[in-house]
Amino acid sequence: MAFSSSLLLGAVIALTGAATANAASSVDYVALGDSYSSGVGSGSYIGSSGDCKRSTLAYPSLWASAHAPASFSFTACSGARTGDVLASQLGPLNSSTDLVSISIGGNDAGFSDVMTTCVLQSESTCLTRIATARSYVDSTLPGKLNSVYDAIKAKAPAAHVVVLGYPRFYKIGGSCVVGLSDKVRTAINGAADYLNAATAKRAADHGFSFGDVTSKFTGHEICSSSVWLHSLNVLNIGESYHPFAAGQSGGYLPVLNALD
Repeated sequence: MAFSSSLLLGAVIALTGAATANAASSVDYVALGDSYSSGVGSGSYIGSSGDCKRSTLAYPSLWASAHAPASFSFTACSGARTGDVLASQLGPLNSSTDLVSISIGGNDAGFSDVMTTCVLQSESTCLTRIATARSYVDSTLPGKLNSVYDAIKAKAPAAHVVVLGYPRFYKIGGSCVVGLSDKVRTAINGAADYLNAATAKRAADHGFSFGDVTSKFTGHEICSSSVWLHSLNVLNIGESYHPFAAGQSGGYLPVLNALD
């Protein structure tokens, strides 16, 4: 009787495992977006991706490695704006696409210019530039996000779409004793929250899932004792304020896993 039970249990485990593997291998996954999705800052860039700097350590690559989907198309690109997604990233989407991930909107809102202004110019000029970015998020970005989300839904109507947000950059009152003031750091964090809230609203209105990475990065911001984000990197400006590999695997990947 014990032997028979063991055989039965083994058969159930084997069948369950096979079903799980088959389910994973049937997924067609397309990863869209900007540098936070391509993996800028994490290294291990795929040579054929050129200036898009798609990384084997970016969360889409990590998800694909762990789940072995039936197909994986990685078109996210460093510096991408909403218009770039529409122009050059949607090709792999079709009626068979099961899963889509995307982070987009930060470059449209002027992420790079905000940080350049805040690092190189006065506090008041920085705060004015942040206010301008927030105004853009109110007035213009929603329409641009709608265009991208509408296009994704039209090309991949059956897909589950996960929209990933952006982390806060700074731990306020942390270990940084030079550089930007806490007032500026707080304003930059607030702008990230503002962008995330606007993006989450547009995602929800399209029936998409929004992945908030803020809590995953809490305790790992710039000025913390366990940093997952590059600060200003004068030797590689493009990697500044982007996640390390640890931020991709510990910050972004778990959020996608929870929503896929």
